[in-house]
Order: sequence, then structure tokens, then C-alpha cells
Amino acid sequence: MKITSPSLDSTLTVSVTILIHLRPFTPQKSPKITEILDQLTISPDSMIFLHNEFRNCNQTPFCKRARSRKPGACPLVAIDVSISNGDLVAKLIPKEKSEENTENGENPIKPLVLTISAYQDGIMRLKIDEDQNLSPRKKRFEVPDVIVPDFVNKKLWLQRLKEEENEEGIFSVVYLSDGYEGVIRRDPFEVFVRESGKNGKKVLSLNSNGLFDFEQLRDKKEENEEWEERFRSHTDTRPYGPQSISFDVSFYDADFVYGIPEHATSLALKPTRGPGVEDSEPYRLFNLDVFEYIHDSPFGLYGSIPFMVSHGKSKGSSGFFWLNAAEMQIDVMGPGWNNESVLMLPSDQKRVDTLWMSEAGVVDAFFFIGPGPKDVVRQYTSVTGKSALPQLFATAYHQCRWNYRDEEDVYNVDSKFDEHDIPYDVLWLDIEHTDGKKYFTWDRMLFPNPEEMQNKLAAKGRRMVTIVDPHIKRDESYYIHKEASEKGYYVKDATGKDFDGWCWPGSSSYLDMVNPEIRSWWAEKFSCKNYVGSTPSLYIWNDMNEPSVFNGPEKINFIRLLIMNLILIEILEVMLISARDLSVVTMPRDALHYGDVEHRELHNAYGYYFHMATADGLVKRGDGKDRPFVLSRAFFPGSQRYGAVWTGDNSAEWDHLRVSVPMILTLGLTGISFSGADVGGFFGNPDTELLVRWYQLGAYYPFFRAHAHHDTKRREPWLFGIDLVQERNTELMKEAIHVRYMLLPYFYTLFREANASGIPVARPLWMEFPADEKTFSNDEAFMVGNSLLVQGIFTQRAKHVSVYLPGEQPWYDMKTGTAYEGGATHKLTVLEDSIPAFQRAGTIIPRKDRFRRSSTQMENDPYTLVIALNSSMAAEGELYVDDGKSFEFQQGAFIHRRFTFSNGKLTSSKMGTATGGNNKFASECTVERIILLGLSPAPKNALVKPANQKVDVEWGPLLLRGGKGKSFLTIRKPNVRIADDWTIKLS
Repeated sequence: MKITSPSLDSTLTVSVTILIHLRPFTPQKSPKITEILDQLTISPDSMIFLHNEFRNCNQTPFCKRARSRKPGACPLVAIDVSISNGDLVAKLIPKEKSEENTENGENPIKPLVLTISAYQDGIMRLKIDEDQNLSPRKKRFEVPDVIVPDFVNKKLWLQRLKEEENEEGIFSVVYLSDGYEGVIRRDPFEVFVRESGKNGKKVLSLNSNGLFDFEQLRDKKEENEEWEERFRSHTDTRPYGPQSISFDVSFYDADFVYGIPEHATSLALKPTRGPGVEDSEPYRLFNLDVFEYIHDSPFGLYGSIPFMVSHGKSKGSSGFFWLNAAEMQIDVMGPGWNNESVLMLPSDQKRVDTLWMSEAGVVDAFFFIGPGPKDVVRQYTSVTGKSALPQLFATAYHQCRWNYRDEEDVYNVDSKFDEHDIPYDVLWLDIEHTDGKKYFTWDRMLFPNPEEMQNKLAAKGRRMVTIVDPHIKRDESYYIHKEASEKGYYVKDATGKDFDGWCWPGSSSYLDMVNPEIRSWWAEKFSCKNYVGSTPSLYIWNDMNEPSVFNGPEKINFIRLLIMNLILIEILEVMLISARDLSVVTMPRDALHYGDVEHRELHNAYGYYFHMATADGLVKRGDGKDRPFVLSRAFFPGSQRYGAVWTGDNSAEWDHLRVSVPMILTLGLTGISFSGADVGGFFGNPDTELLVRWYQLGAYYPFFRAHAHHDTKRREPWLFGIDLVQERNTELMKEAIHVRYMLLPYFYTLFREANASGIPVARPLWMEFPADEKTFSNDEAFMVGNSLLVQGIFTQRAKHVSVYLPGEQPWYDMKTGTAYEGGATHKLTVLEDSIPAFQRAGTIIPRKDRFRRSSTQMENDPYTLVIALNSSMAAEGELYVDDGKSFEFQQGAFIHRRFTFSNGKLTSSKMGTATGGNNKFASECTVERIILLGLSPAPKNALVKPANQKVDVEWGPLLLRGGKGKSFLTIRKPNVRIADDWTIKLS
């Protein structure tokens, strides 16, 4: 489509390909919209997501420059190495004058300042920046409010510097932890962590390939010097010139590397450079609003976490984290990528090389030595924070749609869940509930009594969520805009005026959430007094917070406007004639934030600060007593402290079902445990088989929510009851949801583990079986905690599925109790009523088997313990319980029990101690059933102590509903409380 206007500097060309099936979904389009859509190029076999709609590396100058450098190009050497204020400090200078150590021949490289610090638990921090004593043009941006204060207090005070010299050069060595040392090589400059001793093996290194480059801020010498960058019709002024940083990082004895979300790709990151890798892009970290993204792609999505984990059979795991909020591109080098390099020294250590490239910022990098995968995650989350413990309701099932039309629609959906005996906890409202896309408001024609609506759901133990996005409608009658404008709280454009971009409301401005004052002001807006129509049972959804701007440098969202017809034609016409750049998806990089920080320097952290301020608002609303629930689409390191995230605007496709698993596992590896994917796919209409399989898999996601686009067919679970076949599908979805509610005690216990240790709820198989090479690249199956293994069904009309069950101990089918051998691949018949899920031998899982309308109504229900015995006839597990809503657990108000079974005796003992205060949490809940899998020979009765009560051991079902197959040894009604110490001895 070509649109020409005399008010535009040039012809604007928008090439669009859309699927034919999307064309009917514009029921309210005007003749003008019809005319525009008729001009679109229709290609039945084309993809909506086009690679050329986004900047690739060759179109990104800093990435192109970094990729073009050859190994050994870095001219820097380390001098003046010493200990100062407990740190190793040094200066980096060019070894000799050459073309490579000057910029444009006119700007000699000034010395860089290097600092190495050591912290408890084997963490090394490396900082490299321009020397502030040499008065650089500005201070480079360092990302604030990400590193938790507790970590800073764990710094070790380095006192001694050890010098070594051999044929490879001069080395300065400092103590890092027992068994590990931090090392800097002087010439050529290199930093690495090694095992202790002169011949200690390397763990991680930086600049081993000599690719380090640091573009320093400088003055523009010539008027015709090209500092500006152009992408299509957009020009980035770059007032400080090129300021990128790049370097190589090597992971030793690694078989694979993982992490650096968000990408819709495999769990084990595929090489992007090297022999056999053609035309591949680096993994991009640049938060963007990407709809209907394609799977198996390195292009960046909604969030960015520059943290990579390596794993190998011989060494275990290590990790590297670069705290930087600018755009980043990361290459994973394939074997032989540098075969022509003369820099490489002989080594018997295999390694994975990577290249990290960023547009701006400083080097603020963290080396994590592991050595186990859980150690690395624990070390990383000691820097960025552990996951917040969610309220119990948030771990249950959420029902969402864009949009539930009005109060009548809400009440009808709510009643239908009850009518069909399907539990749910949260009903969501998207943007259409507002008055003209003005957040903190209600469309009073559609929602005349929002408080009453929320209270009616709350009476059943249910909550509501409304959406609050960062774009603020520029409407003088809108109190949020008026106040923000008067206070100067908006992000500025390059000229210093309030930035004016386009989003759902039309003309919009964006709050400068980097400023703590503005975050505090925003938080106050969530009080029930300020958010008129809200109640304490209302929680928040932050969407579009990358931030999404429809008229920014990467244009796919302009296409989105045309396809969705979500704004008035008048707005569209204004956009087409306003000389605004139509190739935009986010804020211009030269927009200005608090402290004159350019948007390019902090882009990836914008959504993080918005998420933070919103979560703080809900905490303030409850006077600091209630835990918040805020879902965010954009994320950054530290987002785990403020709530949940989801994988964005996926599609109703089998490939998207499959890629949801590695996406969620990667988020967990990088600290974000509370994540999920839209069940059913946001775009498109899933066939019933796909929808059922998605519910069956989604029941094991940490965050379990169904969501759909407003142009899709309604797909609430009961809408499949036209005939007996369809009624069966409704039953299958209902049973999947029931599985989640049955396992809520186990999930909540895992969320507490994530809150205490950082270990994710959903885990790669290799996190639990780190020595099993068959698990290293398996991303179709995953662990839920240490006890459950889940295998998805990812193909239509599948008849069989192969499931690899790691370890030497057996696994028990969760529905049938059938035992399967560990350390083997099993070809299983695919069943319609469930996906393969197995309990690991040697574990105990707590359940609640009575089904209610919501998790709140299950509060006083009794527990079931399922004991899966290993070959030693032993097992263990945990149960964590608190009030499910407040922060009192931080003062010790919880019940945390360890269950152990050995020598025919089950013991319940206390775990954890109070951290202060006298708060106590009491529960009268009892254990109703104890099911024993794999016990032989069968006992006849059991003695409960200290009550000295004898109870019978009977045969009973594994599941009270939906189960099949044989019966299992069951202790019914032992009458023991979960809060007490007790034993049950079989005889």
C-alpha cells in the first residue's frame, strides 16, 4: 500500500501481508477502512510477522560494527593493577598507537577504569566505565533499583593481590570463594574465573577472543560527520554519537547455553554464527510489542533479561549477567567459528563462545560459578531478588478475554462456571471496560456498578483484574493527564516537549517511571479513593509497557491498527497526514527521561519501572498488609519481585503450544518463576483438540490463564456442549482445571520455595538431573518442582508419544499409578483425557481433592498425601501453608512441614523458623487420605502417634474422580493435623 500526502517529507510505503481469514474481522469498518484494506497485498501463504518489519543486525550499526571485528582486534592492556577500597582496580589503555586504537583518526582512546569486586557465594562483579576524572561528555547510565540492597551488603573486602607470570603473560589473582579465584590478565587484557591454583581450570572468561570494544563519548569534530542513524523513514539524532560496547564471553566445559529471554525458540540456544550457520541473526534483546510472533526465531519479544546459563556434564553450570537496559544483541558461536584466528591458545577445555553487543551503557557484569544449575539461579537471584510470593488465588485458574462486554456478560460467565462445576478464581477486563481508553475509569453505560460487580464475585472467593497501560490519553478533561502534564511527569521528546505518541486512545503521552517521585505519585492512584469503582478485590494488568508506541521506528503495530480497526478512522487519517513516522513500534531512542537519560539507554527497563510502581500502588492500597498481584507483559531483571509475566500475543497454533514450554522454562531459569502462556492462543480460533491439549498443558504452567482476542470465537470451556462429542471436550477441559486445583497445595509450596531460594516452579529436566545428557536439550517435557514430570502433546491427532523418564528410580503415572522404569524412553499411547504426567519415586506430593468454586473456598479442606516410594521404600516431600494473602509469613506466620517415609514409618516434622515477631499462623486442616504407591508387601493397619490410634490400611482409588485402573494402599482418615508433629507406623 502506498499513501502519499503533500504534508509528508516523502512517500510512506507500508507493505503488508495478512492472512485471508483475518479480513472478515473488521465488522465495524468504515468505507475508508475498507478502501485501505482493499489496497493491502493479500498472500494466502504469507506470515503476519515479517522479518523485514524489524531491524536486523545489518540495519543496526552497533551490531554490524561489532560483528565485523576479528578475534584479537581489542588493543587494550591492563595497567596499574592494585587493591583499593576492597576491590581490584586497573586501567585499560591501548597497547600502542595504531589505526585500531583511535576513532576516526582524531579521537584517541582514553583510559577506561576497571573494577573487580567479590561477593559471598562465589559471585564476581566486573565494572568498566569511562574515567570520570577525565570529564566525559556525560555520565553513562547505570541501571538503578535492580540490585537488591542485601546483595550490596555481601561484598567481600579484598585485601591481597597475587601476581603470576608464565608464557601466556602476567596475571593478577584475587580470592573469590573457597575453590575459585578471579583473575585479570594484563596483556592482552582478559578477565576470568578459574578453579583455585595456577593450573586451575577456567569457568568463565571475558575477552578471551579479543573482541572487547568500548565506544567512548566524544565531541562531533566535523559538521558533515554522520552521527545520525536511519531506519526507513525514521532518523535517530544520536546527540552523543556512537557509544556501544561489545565483548566476548566464554563458558568452559559447557555443552549448551540457555537463557537471555525473550525469544520464541528452543530452550538450548542454537548457534547464530559459525560453520553451517547461514544468514542467522543474533538473539536480540529489545522490548517490542510483537503480535502473532513466529516460533523458532531469535528476534526479541516483550522482555529482556541479559543473563545466560551454561551447563555441561563434566563441569555443571555457570552463569553470566550484564546489567544493561539498552538494546542488546547476543551471538552464540558454533564450533569452529574462529578457526582462522591466531589468537587462540591450545586448551584441553571445550567451551561455548558468545558475543555480547549493546548500544549504550557501561559494563556491569556478574560471573556466577555455580557449580550446579540451582546454585547459579540462586546466585543470580541473590543479585536481582527472589520471586514475590503470590497470593494463593493468583496461583489458580484465570479467565480472560478481550473483552467481556459489560456487567451482564461478567455475571453470565461467572454463573456458567458454577453451572458446569468448573472452578475459577479471577475474571479479567481488557481495555474496553474504560471510558474512552482512559485508565482508572469505567464505561458507566457498560459497567454502571463496578463495585457491586466486584463484591458479588468476591462473595464467592473470586477476584477481578482490570488493565492499566502506560500510555495516557492526551485529553484535558482526563484528570491523570491533566495532573501529569502540569507536574511535568511525562517523558520528553528530543526537543524537550512532552513526547506525544499513538496508542489505543489515540494521542498519548508516557509517564517517566524512571523517576522515583513519579512512581510514588502513580502508586497513589491505585487507592480505592482515587481509583473510583475499585475495591480491595481488584487487581491489575500492565500491558503495552515495552512501551508500545504505534508510530515509532519499527512499524508492525501500524499494521495492527489497520487489521484490528480498534481506533476511529479520524485517528487513522490524522496519522496518515501528520508527517509522523509510520514505521514505529516503540519510543524514539533520543526521547529524554529523568536526569537527561536518553531512552536508548534504558529502553528495556521502562516496563520494569512501570510494573514496580503499579505493584507498590497495590501494596499501599492495602496499607502494606496485602500482597499485590500485577501481571506485566514487559520485563527486565528484577521483575520477579513485583509479580507475574506472560509470553504475550501468541497464536492458536500447535507450534505456539509447543514453544510455550521452552519460553516458560527460560523465564524460570532467569529468575521469573511466575509465568505462563495464553491458553488456547490469543490470536485465531483453535480447533477443539488444540484447545483441550492447551488446557491440559496449561494446568501445569506456573501462571494459568485462558485469554483470547476480541475477534475470535468465544471459547469458554462450556461452549462445546452441542452434542455428546463436544460435551466430552468440555469435560476434558474441566478435568484439566480440576487437576490444577487438586495440586494447588503443591504449587503453593513451590512458589514459597521460589520466594525463598529463587529456584523456579517449572524447571528443565536437567535442573533436577544435571548429569543426564539426554535431558540437556529436551524442551518438550519439564519438571514441576522436583516431583512431577509433564510431557505435552504437541501434534494434532497424535497416536503415540515418546517420553524420556530420567534417573535410576521409577516414575508413577499420575492418573493410573502405573510404574515406569527410569533412565528409559517410553512410547506411550496418547489418551484424550490427559497428557503424560508422572510422579517421581522418592517424593511425597500434597493435594486437596475436594473441588470447590474457587481456591478460597478450599481453605479449610483436608489434604491428601501421595507417597511414591523408591527402590529403598523411602520418600520425602514438603507442605507450605500460610494465610494466602498477607506479608505476615515474613514474620514467621506459616506452617512448613517436612514429610519423610522410611522403614515403614511416615513422619511429619517442622521446617523453617520465624525470622522475627510473634506472629503465628494456625490451621485446623487435617490429612484425610495417605496413598502409597509402590509399597510391598501390603500392611494391614497403621499406628498413629502421639494419639496411639490404630487405623486400617485399605485399597482405594488414586483419584477420586477421573481416575482409572487399579486401587492402591490407602490410609483413610488418620485424623492428624498438618500443623502438628506426628508419625504413622505401618504394620
